[in-house]
Amino acid sequence: MRRRHRTTGAILAGVLLCGAFAARECTAAPTDDVIARGKALTVAGDCASCHTADPAKPFAGGKRIDTPFGAVFSANLTPDRDTGIGGWSDDDFLRALRSGVSPNGKHYYPAFPYPSFTKLIRDDILAIRAYLATLAPVNNRAPPAQLRWPYCYRVLMRAWNALFFTSGIIQPDQSKGAEWNRGRYLVEALAHCGACHTPKNAFGADRRDQALSGSMVQGMFAPRLDGAERGGLKSWSAADIAEYLQSGRNGHSHAGPLMSEVVVNSTSKMSDADVRAIAVYLKSLPAGAPEPQVTSASPAQMSNGERIYRGACVACHELDGSGAPRIYPPLPGNANLQSANPASTLRIILDGAQTVTTPRAPNAGSMPAYPKLSDQEVADVATYIRNSWGNSAPAVSADEVAKARTAK
Repeated sequence: MRRRHRTTGAILAGVLLCGAFAARECTAAPTDDVIARGKALTVAGDCASCHTADPAKPFAGGKRIDTPFGAVFSANLTPDRDTGIGGWSDDDFLRALRSGVSPNGKHYYPAFPYPSFTKLIRDDILAIRAYLATLAPVNNRAPPAQLRWPYCYRVLMRAWNALFFTSGIIQPDQSKGAEWNRGRYLVEALAHCGACHTPKNAFGADRRDQALSGSMVQGMFAPRLDGAERGGLKSWSAADIAEYLQSGRNGHSHAGPLMSEVVVNSTSKMSDADVRAIAVYLKSLPAGAPEPQVTSASPAQMSNGERIYRGACVACHELDGSGAPRIYPPLPGNANLQSANPASTLRIILDGAQTVTTPRAPNAGSMPAYPKLSDQEVADVATYIRNSWGNSAPAVSADEVAKARTAK
């Protein structure tokens, strides 16, 4: 009897010690299925686009991300114990994604989209962690943030969170089907589409009443994803949206420079079912914030814009703007062109563009840059293509072009 008590006590002590001092060692290793699911979730979350500065060191962080408040640098997600997340516990990882707080209590800036990731379910977060733990560890410490005063004081994030951050897992809408709810989960949580496509207030927080109605990102305008007629997705079918996400192009438009990175690293690698779910959810969104009323551009600006277009653009885009199917994007009805904010159009004219290539669309077209055009010439040709062939958008000024030249 005494031996039995000693044995039972030893087992109990071992369990208690295990829980107190070695919880990670006592936790069952993730299965191959969990790791595979974590990889798919990591792809859908587009972690690689922000957390890879050197393609030879995926997920090792250090990538510069410019914001209106200065620059931040992405964290190392590899399991390196000194500079990555190799020393983190499951609870550390959950706290980072759900609350925006590091293991040492430091608050993250919302360039890390924890306001979206807080909506993820626990199993998905831990599956992502399980996949990241299989990566090769890379010793790479990200540079410190380079933010202007007073944004450089992380303690201010406590006030930001109190004002603008709402934690909590996204709850399914029981009045909708499984596909719609999956699409909503991807758009609002895992894929964090609002991080780029929802306008921000003066403090960098989402304007929730204008969700997915377009926003400035690193000098470009991320277009509307709602049902707006001109600058949104009203004329796109769910199949059009799915084709765009999987190939970076469709019969309406091509992905711009920033979205091309998302297509290559994320949406082109997602499952057909998840891409379809995103498309179904986006097509269900109403128009949201009204589009601005457009007054006719001046005849002189339209005439000069047409002259420039005929000299520089016709060879690829044709006189009628039709372009070449899925090589040179069509201009009539193009939602990017008709965005209220012309920033992306101006940057593409000034900087040129390269069509993204994916396994589904391996052929690429390119557009030369036209930096030698004057600000007024760029404004005129942009105004012309934004208001021809049935398009309708506000005229562009030379001042807007000057701003676009130096935007980040």
